[in-house]
Amino acid sequence: MPNSEGAKKRLRQSFVRRDRNKAIKTAMRNQIRKVRESVQAGDFSAAEEQFRLAAKRLDRAGAKNIIHRNAAARTKSRLQHLIKTAKLQTA
Repeated sequence: MPNSEGAKKRLRQSFVRRDRNKAIKTAMRNQIRKVRESVQAGDFSAAEEQFRLAAKRLDRAGAKNIIHRNAAARTKSRLQHLIKTAKLQTA
């Protein structure tokens, strides 16, 4: 339990930041899931639209240090590869 005023404030801030980061991370994961589901269903136009939104969320999370920037770039690359390979297999 914090004793000093500064420690109490830091505890309050950490709770607020944790909730905010958790919301951003959850939204990011849900968007990634939507991309994967669209590819699985074979709806590539929807998959590309969902990918644009996912890339935006990943970049924003990386910029805010919620996830590492390289992890965001890696995830975007893998999603793009997933879409392209699925397109080629159906064509």
